[in-house]
Amino acid sequence: MGAAGATPEERPRRSADPGPPRPPQGSLGEVAAVFLRLGLTAFGGPAAHIAMMRRELVERRRWLTDDAFLDLLAVANLLPGPSSTEMAIFLGYVRAGPLALVLAGALFILPAMVMVLGFAWAYVRYGTLPAAQWVLYGIKPVIIAVIVQALWGLSRSAFRQRWLAAVAAAVAGLYLIGANVIVLLVGAGVVVAAVRTGRRGVSGAAAALPPLAGAAAISSVPFSLPTLFFTFLKIGAVTFGSGYVLLAFLRSDLVLRLRWLTDRQLIDAVAVGQFTPGPVFTTATFIGYLTGGLGGALVATLAIFLPAFVLVPLAYPLIPRVRRSPAAGAFLDGVTAGALGLMAGVTWQLARAGIVDAATAVLAVLAFGVLLRFRINSAWVVLGGAVVGAAIRALAR
Repeated sequence: MGAAGATPEERPRRSADPGPPRPPQGSLGEVAAVFLRLGLTAFGGPAAHIAMMRRELVERRRWLTDDAFLDLLAVANLLPGPSSTEMAIFLGYVRAGPLALVLAGALFILPAMVMVLGFAWAYVRYGTLPAAQWVLYGIKPVIIAVIVQALWGLSRSAFRQRWLAAVAAAVAGLYLIGANVIVLLVGAGVVVAAVRTGRRGVSGAAAALPPLAGAAAISSVPFSLPTLFFTFLKIGAVTFGSGYVLLAFLRSDLVLRLRWLTDRQLIDAVAVGQFTPGPVFTTATFIGYLTGGLGGALVATLAIFLPAFVLVPLAYPLIPRVRRSPAAGAFLDGVTAGALGLMAGVTWQLARAGIVDAATAVLAVLAFGVLLRFRINSAWVVLGGAVVGAAIRALAR
């Protein structure tokens, strides 16, 4: 994306002053229907969730433009917490106002929370997780296709200046060798702001963005619901990046400090978050159930997602102000390029895990072709992948 102060030749898609946010245009009912369906079908992690939201709301329903979507994505990536859930909250807010903000986020989370609760109950009762490999076998290659198609579409808006693609490629490469996610995002923003406006504009760019949240550590105490709540509230308020970053926070607090879980239980909890739809942060639901039953599951889920519901409405009014500042707009463009680079890096990692043989490779290519050719809801493609995957596995036995 371009800065607000870019020339018309550089950035024909933006005016110098984008003005205030557009008034909500939709209804609570349509927001509820869209995000409940996404919550039921959005497999594959944050990159895939964002790709599905873009396809559904930018391409099919035209609730907003790619440019507006990219602005929201950049800010969501700078906020702590689950980025895809924050995107759902942003998109609900943009479409139908404050009540839709809560509705979109809650309904995106709810299906995954209910499914994870079922898995947690089975885990406690039987000591193992129900097999789900047949579902993942067909879903994973389709998810790769969904993300690649989203990257293809978003890159046309984000990389109108071609050198921004080089920034994204550098971020992807550094991510794959283990660089810190938030350092990469902020670094991309600083680099673009420095190139566009000179070094004096960099501090102004960073100052125009919402502050990063933090929380104090809690002393180790025996299990209690308040301790569970504040532990997950802290995790939701300071965790940036992927599910792997979440895993590090969970292990530090729940295995090493509080000693409420074993490493095996933590791995199983994260595994459940991987093969259920919706946000991976519903891992908190599983852990809450293991440590405190149904009440613990509800408390942990509320706590880890609460910062997102608070930060999004605080950050949203700042987006037009950011776009009015050349330095801040350039910084946001850099963060957007970095976010797409991170999506590309995640896609590569997922592809290595999800495309494991000729059948999954063919399935990924076919799904990509269908998504490019037809304006079909990607949820149907994902469900189709699950059915095809199950059939291939059944025939192979």
